[in-house]
Formats: sequence, C-alpha cells, structure tokens
Amino acid sequence: MPRPTHPLVRAVRAIFRPAHTASAFGLRVEICLLRLSNRFSKSLVATGKPGAVVSLTTYGKRIRSVHLTIESIARGQMLPSRLILWIDDAEVFAHLPPSLLRLEARGLEVRLSKNYGPHTKYYPYLENQEEFTAPLVTADDDVIYPRSWLAGLARAHEQSPNFVNCYRARVVTLRNWRIAPYREWCLCGSTEPSLRAMATGVSGVIYPIRLQRELKRAGTGFEVCCPKADDLWLHVQAIRSGVPIKQVQSEALLFPHIPGTQDLALWSENWEEGAEGNDRQSAVTYQASDLALLDRGSGIPPT
Repeated sequence: MPRPTHPLVRAVRAIFRPAHTASAFGLRVEICLLRLSNRFSKSLVATGKPGAVVSLTTYGKRIRSVHLTIESIARGQMLPSRLILWIDDAEVFAHLPPSLLRLEARGLEVRLSKNYGPHTKYYPYLENQEEFTAPLVTADDDVIYPRSWLAGLARAHEQSPNFVNCYRARVVTLRNWRIAPYREWCLCGSTEPSLRAMATGVSGVIYPIRLQRELKRAGTGFEVCCPKADDLWLHVQAIRSGVPIKQVQSEALLFPHIPGTQDLALWSENWEEGAEGNDRQSAVTYQASDLALLDRGSGIPPT
C-alpha cells in the first residue's frame, strides 16, 4: 500500500500546479497556507471575551471545504468573541470531518440546527439567544476573507452602531411603485446610509443589537415569502425597523471564492426566472408599506 503523503508535501505540490493567472496562483498559495494552518495550528479561533459574534452555515459537499473559510477568519487582525458553524444534517453533525474537529479543539462552536436554508447562517443564533449583547456578523461558507475583514466590520459598527454595515450592497430599484427586477439593482457606490441599500451577505455583514431583537421577534416568516433569499428578509426587516444600511467603503467588495464550490451557489438559482427566483420572492416579501419606506429612503448612487 502506498505511504500517505505528508500534508506539507501535498501543500507544496498544490502551490506549484499550473495556474492560468497570477491571481489564481496567489489564491492557490493562500488556500494551501490555510490548509497547513488547519493541520498544524493550535491558536484559538475565538476570544471568548465581549465582542462581535461570527455565525455561518454550510451544507452538502462544502462541509469538506468550509474549514478554509473559518481559517481565513481565524487568521484575521481581530478574532470574534464566538465563531459558530451551524449544521442542519444530523448525520453530518455526528461525523464531522477531521478539519472541523481540529477547529472545534481551537474554539469553533459547531451546532446542530433545523434546516432554514440560507437563513441558517443567522436565525438559529437569534433563536437561541435570550439576551442580545453583541453585534452579529454573518459570513458565507465558500469565501476566503482577508485579514482585515472582521476588524473592518467592527470598526464600521463602532462608528455607526445603529446601522447595518456591510462590504457589499445593491441599490433597490423602484419602478411605478413596484420593485424592479433584481438584475436592475445596481451595486452600491457610496458610503451614505440608506434604506434603499440592501446588504448582500457574501462579503460579510454586521448587524446591530437592535435589529437582532427585531429579527427574532419576526420569527420564521421568511419560510413563507423568501425561503431562499436571506438578503431580502434581512433587508425588509431592517427598513421596517428604521435601520439604514451602510457600505463600509464606496466600492462594493467581492472576496475570492473557494474553487469548486460554486455549483451549489444559491445566486445561480435566484437569478433565474421561476417561483424561487429573487424577483418572485421580492414580490411577496416587500409590502406596500415597505415600498413607501423605500420611496422615502435617501437615494444612493450606484457604481
């Protein structure tokens, strides 16, 4: 039987496998370093002290790669107070891969949850909280986040604690008192707070305590109107609560995705026409009173 290859050897081989572009090569190097960190690091991934909580979920084959996202958060300039991964499959939860068991030993909280679709990234946390004392940060399970990621969100929250702060937003477009097709929602090109800005969770969002309380009070209404569009539900609850959305910088940022994870991406389904598309979900999520709030909301320039 062939002898298993040492993880360090595998990492070096992966780095020097041919890459089409310099950026692809750089991402490959970064991923290899994250794999090595997962294999050998003993550093804690959360402080256990007061501060922002980071929550995310994963599903399907991404259970094998989500440790890369978590390691990218754990190497950051700032660590979360808690780092929670929600799993909605009891069998997977009972047999976690070694990569996640190693992270558990370093402070990652892996919790079992009901399947709320993309809402699983935040709702089980709200559901299980009796009191809200910390801002909540959501992350996606297929992204490599930069070292400044959490520190940037925490800084934005400190400066604007009553807003939803995010790295990437779209401007909700209205046409004849209706929500325009999602394809017409341009990327935000401003740092001005507005009810018309909708944070997109892929690049990371930090939610204030006030909105967390309102989201818990709203319960699971998303299961009826937008079961596969968490961004829409989080946005409509923000505008109903009078909580503006603010992009951290004028450019809407999109961080690198982990190669091989995008075949499961929700965005490809939600951009298509159909009952589960963003247009259909937005049509039943935003009520007439919400459109009035959006109409009065301060305009922000797209990119």
